[in-house]
Amino acid sequence: MSGFASLHLILSATMLGLLTLTPVATAQNAAAPVQTVTLGPSGLPLPRFVSLKSARVNSRVGPGVNYSVDWMYTKAGLPMEIVQEYDTWRRVRDADGSEGWVSQALLSGKRTAIIAPWQRGKDVRINLVRNAAKDASVVAMIEPGAIGSIKSCDGQWCEMSLSGHTGWISQSLVWGAYPGEKINE
Repeated sequence: MSGFASLHLILSATMLGLLTLTPVATAQNAAAPVQTVTLGPSGLPLPRFVSLKSARVNSRVGPGVNYSVDWMYTKAGLPMEIVQEYDTWRRVRDADGSEGWVSQALLSGKRTAIIAPWQRGKDVRINLVRNAAKDASVVAMIEPGAIGSIKSCDGQWCEMSLSGHTGWISQSLVWGAYPGEKINE
């Protein structure tokens, strides 16, 4: 190994060590979770939420038509989280945590959400309310797992349309918007 290569390795290791030091938390950044935005090859943020355009979407084990189909989604408008990009393929995650590759042509930027999918199968109803407030009047009772369109989110509440009803729901009960994310569709 040449002296230059050894020096390069030592400098690289030193720089890596410096980069992995954690900064001292201040009171301001200790309260808010650090959220880093990574841009994918498309120039769009990763991860991000989208929805399915079609009622028949194949999820493949790899990014291309030569890869086998692992799953078929049969619900247009189903929210998905893009976690990786490769060429015209997007690695997506559904509300159950299953992942696969889908052609970008089958995805839409239209924001939809599933209401409290972690509560499916339980005897629970979620209130869709008239205003973004806990004490607002109830517009409709929503079953966990219902899918609706997001109109906007203010970081704590999302205005949504579900089965012909429009109202507000706590953002913490929505899978399709990140905690604290603001959306204006």
